[in-house]
Amino acid sequence: MERQNAWKDYKKSDITAIEKLSNEYMSFLNNGKTERECVKEAVKAAEQKGYKNINTFIGGSSKLKAGDKIYAVNMDKSIALFQIGSKAFENGITILGAHIDSPRIDVKQNPLYEDSDFAYLDTHYYGGIKKYQWVTLPLAIHGVVAKKDGSLIPVVIGEDDKDPVFCITDLLVHLAQEQVKKEASKVVEGEDLDILFASQPLKDKEKDAVKENVLKLLKEKYGIEEEDFLSAELEIVPAGRARESGIDRSMIMAYGQDDRVCAYTSLAAILEAPKTEKTLCCLLVDKEEIGSVGATGMQSKFFENTLAELLELTEGFSELTLRRCLANSRMLSSDVSAAYDPLYASAFEKKNAAYFGRGIVFNKFTGSRGKSGSNDANAEYMGVIRKIMDDNNVAFQTAELGKVDIGGGGTIAYILSLYGMEVIDSGVAVLNMHAPWELTSKADIYEAKKCYLAFLKDA
Repeated sequence: MERQNAWKDYKKSDITAIEKLSNEYMSFLNNGKTERECVKEAVKAAEQKGYKNINTFIGGSSKLKAGDKIYAVNMDKSIALFQIGSKAFENGITILGAHIDSPRIDVKQNPLYEDSDFAYLDTHYYGGIKKYQWVTLPLAIHGVVAKKDGSLIPVVIGEDDKDPVFCITDLLVHLAQEQVKKEASKVVEGEDLDILFASQPLKDKEKDAVKENVLKLLKEKYGIEEEDFLSAELEIVPAGRARESGIDRSMIMAYGQDDRVCAYTSLAAILEAPKTEKTLCCLLVDKEEIGSVGATGMQSKFFENTLAELLELTEGFSELTLRRCLANSRMLSSDVSAAYDPLYASAFEKKNAAYFGRGIVFNKFTGSRGKSGSNDANAEYMGVIRKIMDDNNVAFQTAELGKVDIGGGGTIAYILSLYGMEVIDSGVAVLNMHAPWELTSKADIYEAKKCYLAFLKDA
């Protein structure tokens, strides 16, 4: 069942809305290149819409009521937003979930060294990347440095036009006869992804003079000493802003669209959502790219604990009510899909591929090969989703991640499904997924937001 390209049905009002949403989305991408920055942007947008930090209510005498808007932040890397409904929590809530971490390169804890009059930062890549794609690009450094006194120093270098940028060097083609014979996974090794950081030596220094000059500059500009790298989180990302792509400006090229394209549209949807009987939730989490592990990943108890706090602030906490709430909830687990690329057609099965411009993508199951690691939503829930989409004139398509035996992937869906709730994967089709610069269709971004609003309203 081939789905029609959504652009063909758009009116002038749709085009205006698409351009507005695209500009807002690109601004979010430019300001949110790390999970910490995304949470900061989400908090700012939420507070402008009347959301309040849950910590202002915990321990007090005030109770939450229908219509109240609350958010909770977990270690500055995950956030949950709630709009309280009029129905009891045991009837379930309506959840949009996405992740805000993206593949990147992280700076190690003992990173700074000098070799042959070059200063380098030693790194460890994060998430699934093709390592060779990251060499010779202009790169930026984003993150924080935690001092022993408890202060936190934010770091962003390489985004302002006046900033320097950084790069990972590659071997010139004239000397690369042996290199190019290697498998793609070994053309550039993980330990060779070190950042070229500086090359100017400090005068009157004999040993490690370039490194000493770096330390002098870091001390003068940021108040950072070498030992402070031990408690730093510094992420290496492509330098540069999100841009419109294509002569028709129909696409967006940017870093980190997996999965910030779903995160932003989910956030925008809940901030515009009308009052509903069921409580609404938008959950943006960290660590999906490495298995949703750790204190800020979906496998942590953050969401469950926050829901328990909400119960205490509304109806009063009960373990049974919490369990019923989770089991009776409905969720869209939003993550990007692999867009069909005719230049690599052999990797896809065309009847079950996601296409640019044909709307939000639903993946009944993910996993790999024999559906390993998959949630696999039931047919009844897929029927509910189809009705919501059709009733709200949302362009949608269904897809799998490539041919059965070629590969696969996972999302946070299976984790939430363990509570017994109805969960299905949904998201935006992406070209160049996990590459430094990814591509999306403006039409699909628009349909994603329409989908999430419709789900919040009608699920």
